[in-house]
Amino acid sequence: MADVVRDGWINTGPRAKAFETEFAAAVGARHGVAVNSCTAALHVAYEAIGLRDGDEVLVPTMTFTSTAATAWHLGARPVLVDIREGDETLDVEKAERAVTPRTKAIVPVHYGGQACELDAILDLAKRKGLRVVEDAAHAFPASYKGRPIGTFGDVTCFSFYSTKTITTAEGGMACTQDDDLAARMRLMALHGISKDAWKRYTSEGSWYYEVLAPGYKYNLTDLAAAIGRVQLARAGDMLRRREAIAKRYLEAFGSNDALIVPTVLPDRTHAWHLFSLRLRLEALPLSRDAFLDELKARGIGTSVHYIPLHLQPCYRETFGFRPGDFPVAEDAYRRSVSLPIYSKMTDADVDRVIDAVLDLVGKNRSSDTTG
Repeated sequence: MADVVRDGWINTGPRAKAFETEFAAAVGARHGVAVNSCTAALHVAYEAIGLRDGDEVLVPTMTFTSTAATAWHLGARPVLVDIREGDETLDVEKAERAVTPRTKAIVPVHYGGQACELDAILDLAKRKGLRVVEDAAHAFPASYKGRPIGTFGDVTCFSFYSTKTITTAEGGMACTQDDDLAARMRLMALHGISKDAWKRYTSEGSWYYEVLAPGYKYNLTDLAAAIGRVQLARAGDMLRRREAIAKRYLEAFGSNDALIVPTVLPDRTHAWHLFSLRLRLEALPLSRDAFLDELKARGIGTSVHYIPLHLQPCYRETFGFRPGDFPVAEDAYRRSVSLPIYSKMTDADVDRVIDAVLDLVGKNRSSDTTG
């Protein structure tokens, strides 16, 4: 970053281009398009595959709003789908039942950092003629059957938000093997102006440019890219630390009959962006919200991932979704507690979280389960 400031090129430039190349290589993709958020990556990906007014896109209800809202911005209808029990990723059988002649794309969300059932999703897409845009905001570095997440769908969208395994504070990347999709996303990410427009401020460039499409302002700065390049070089170490923390949690909570730990599937590498614990509320006299409040009172920050989209006011009011439409997601949400997990956590930090959770569970067992 100091080098960036010293040489004076702080906006989009050579370091952003280098970050694109290095990140694409890390996931095995031909192209990386650096943007200022995963939301932006999803937006340019949907636009590039031709999502338009009246189209439908299949999205799991258990996701952040960006996954669906960016399709909605283009006039498409987000068709929500329930999740599978256990790994809480898109239920492919239910997705297939939701396909109509208007369905244009399917969006697997690699929830928490574990890959979806991609073989089944790609098979469905092939049979139904659908494009696949992967929401991999949680899923770097993750893999499916030995292959990094980043090249399975038409486009894969990553996040470098401050809580992710690697960060640029705010940032994202859209990766693809398709030359045409990459060119379109690159065009749309910077106002729709002609190729390598940023170079007009260098000795290689020219003042002349053309606006080829009504694009967006989504470019990633060289300041952010400088952080990202250093973070990328440390990604393996940071993943190993997250794995070690997750292992501690799994060992501590896995045999407790008041708790449900995340399902870890054997044929994939989990990025462990989230450790989303589930409470067996029938074994506890306190609610999930009270559980979160108790942890907060002990100085332990938690969250909930996510409030399903069909329960959010604008999705209910616009598309007519109702409570009860997606029972698996609703049940997971009702029980959800996302525990702290990040690479700078110390062993003492992890011990404190484990002790607090087990103490709360021990003090709040229902009499019918403790005898």
